[in-house]
Formats: sequence, structure tokens, C-alpha cells
Amino acid sequence: MSPTAVQALRVSDLATAVGVRPDTIRYYERVGLLPPPRRTPGGYRAYEAAAVDRLRFIRGAQRLGLRLVDIRHLLAVRDTGVCPCEPAEQLLRRRLAEVDAEIARLTALRAEMAAMAAALPVSECPPPSPGTWCPSTEGGDPTCSC
Repeated sequence: MSPTAVQALRVSDLATAVGVRPDTIRYYERVGLLPPPRRTPGGYRAYEAAAVDRLRFIRGAQRLGLRLVDIRHLLAVRDTGVCPCEPAEQLLRRRLAEVDAEIARLTALRAEMAAMAAALPVSECPPPSPGTWCPSTEGGDPTCSC
């Protein structure tokens, strides 16, 4: 058996090594994140060991919230032998700004929800008025500022 054949991984072996489903690997291949592997005489995909590292890179970048198009760009730079640090820094800074904006949005949402919860009456709560969370007083105004 040749050394190449010993290192070759079938799609299921590669999927297990990286912790993804075989369909995910086939998808990454279709969208250009993973180069097409050589095929065995029986038509099976035969991935080299380097595919494990490439898939771990892809999964790590996804965990950071990078889009597949961004990951494809980083891989293309990396495949040329050039360090992808500069484009990676730009992508990560953009993603960091997106995360900061989402944290600010969620913080505001949390504050609004906490204020609503604090304003709800705690003792005998009559049925709410139509279109509100809070019951109406006898005059028709809500009893809280929801």
C-alpha cells in the first residue's frame, strides 16, 4: 500500500475527525471551501490529512461568526502561501463591531423587558385590556406603564 493511500480519509472518517456531518464536508467542497479530493478506483472521496486542518480552520472561523464568503477569501489568501493575518484582522474587527452592536441592542432590550416586568402589578391582577399587557382602571387607562 502506498503512503498516500495510508493517509487518505474517506468522507465519514474526515467528518468524525472534525466533528461534522459528511454532508457538511460535501457542501464545503461544493462551495469551494474544500478542494475536491482525489477519488479511489471505486469512486470514493480520498481526503489528505491536510483536510483535517483546513476543516478545523473553517469551523473555528464559523464559531467567530465569519461568513462563508469571508472564510473562502481567507483560505484563498492562505493557499497562495501568503499570511492571511491582515485580511483576517479586518474581518475580525468588522465582526467585533457587529457583536458590539448586537450586545448594545440586547442590553437595551433587556432593560426594556426588566422595566416592563417591574411595572407589572404583583397582587390580584384583573384581565388585561385589549391590546395591552396591563389591566385597565375603571376610567379605561392602564394601571401600569407597559
